[in-house]
Amino acid sequence: MMLFTKRFTYPFYKEQRGLSLVSTLWILTILSILAAQLLYSIHIEQRTQRNFLDRGKYHYAAKAGFEWALAVMRTDQTPFDSLGESWAAPITGQVEDGVQIGKFLNYSVTVTDEASRVNINVADVGLFTNLLAQVGASPDDAQTEELANAIVEGQPYRTVRDLARVAGMTSELLYGTQQMAAFTQGMANTQGASTSTTPELSTASLGSPQGTSIEARPGLVDLATIYSLDASTDPDGQALVNVNTADADQLTQIETQSGQGGGQSVFSQAEAESLIQQREFDRFSDLIDVKAVSDELFNNIRDRITTEDSGGNQDDEDGEDDEEWTGPQQGQGEDGQININTADVETLESLDGIDQGIAERIVDHRDSQGFFQNIDAIKDVTLLTQQEFIGIVDKITLKDGDTRSGLININTASAEILALLPGMDGERAQAIVTRREQDPPDDAPVLSFTEEEITGHPFTTISQLSELEEIDFNTFREVVDWVTYRSHGYRIEATGVDATGKVVSTCIGVIDRTGDQVIVQYWRQD
Repeated sequence: MMLFTKRFTYPFYKEQRGLSLVSTLWILTILSILAAQLLYSIHIEQRTQRNFLDRGKYHYAAKAGFEWALAVMRTDQTPFDSLGESWAAPITGQVEDGVQIGKFLNYSVTVTDEASRVNINVADVGLFTNLLAQVGASPDDAQTEELANAIVEGQPYRTVRDLARVAGMTSELLYGTQQMAAFTQGMANTQGASTSTTPELSTASLGSPQGTSIEARPGLVDLATIYSLDASTDPDGQALVNVNTADADQLTQIETQSGQGGGQSVFSQAEAESLIQQREFDRFSDLIDVKAVSDELFNNIRDRITTEDSGGNQDDEDGEDDEEWTGPQQGQGEDGQININTADVETLESLDGIDQGIAERIVDHRDSQGFFQNIDAIKDVTLLTQQEFIGIVDKITLKDGDTRSGLININTASAEILALLPGMDGERAQAIVTRREQDPPDDAPVLSFTEEEITGHPFTTISQLSELEEIDFNTFREVVDWVTYRSHGYRIEATGVDATGKVVSTCIGVIDRTGDQVIVQYWRQD
């Protein structure tokens, strides 16, 4: 019996010990895995906390850069805004780490002018058609014009990205092709592609026509805005005169800008009243066609004027004035009618509603264009000369309000954007850029508005555009409605940057500085 027990219980005991050992090993393995998992979780938690702490710190570093840029913009006192000023240069700086004593956090800031972009809430169909062509649409395609019309019909927009809802809009037009190009280049680099041995990659696999090469092109989000803003003041800081609503006294106070016969009133009292009778102007260029003698004024004087001699002071057969004439005033017949082809300024002033200003314009027109063929031709006399028009564009507006939206800053916009404007092309746009970047001539006024050094030769008035050889008067009158030389809306992008140069946090804001206080109109934190 004893032998039987030993024979059968010993292997059983040995098996039990083996199971216990295996169980112990499994338990140790599981505990090791759990311990490793716990340690890993603790490590991840610590890293998360450190990342969260770093992100928070670099966010405040970015905020510090944003506030620094705000301070720079508050101190900007120049009556123009150009890329030659200090605000246009990238800003870098440091702020003390609030957690680790002696450590500093880096930030980087860029300020861009919103008036260097096209405002989608103001642009018309023509400008949108040009802009769509700039981002890749075919300018001759009927669908491009249809899309431009659809965009205008959808105005106003809250953001540029709202254009995605417009029928016919594509992601390539809205966001550009930079990311697609970068992706393709990354594929080429990964595959070790060589331009000498590997065929050029196409966008066929990404939905583009077979054989079409990737080209980095900006989208509407890169070229458009809703925040461009300008104050409704002249270069001297005085409120612009709205020629659509001003009374005659206000119109007579308009003087030509310095350099264009500055300091001289443009409109006499009668001229101002004649303008009022004809106004409802949609564009500045409408002013150049305003008549000195309005229909209402013409109806009042038509029975008193003639183009035929009727016994008054007439030229003799040799074309010389009769010096012995002692009758009525020159150009006035015995019947009281005035010959508008021979009457002098004083005689014309005797007509009801015509003062010296209108009379001089009638005589100047007659001297330059020849005799009037009939009395109706007196309505061909215009109220403004080209030089006077150029001289007052910086003094007037066509809309009420303290601000004006959508104007393109000729001191900050790229040549590509300037070329999109009415009357402009690449050559004229480049002439503007070249002028503002070159050194000012020796006889140019010194721009000493602040202690900062201003580089280049920025435009300080719109009228200075007419000084460029490439900008003739027809171009000037077309583009003048769309441009300014300053801005009050800016985009500030501030980033917190770690020691390796990696951007950890970003703050983006759009500011409005038209009033006494700088207002943040838009804010985003990444």
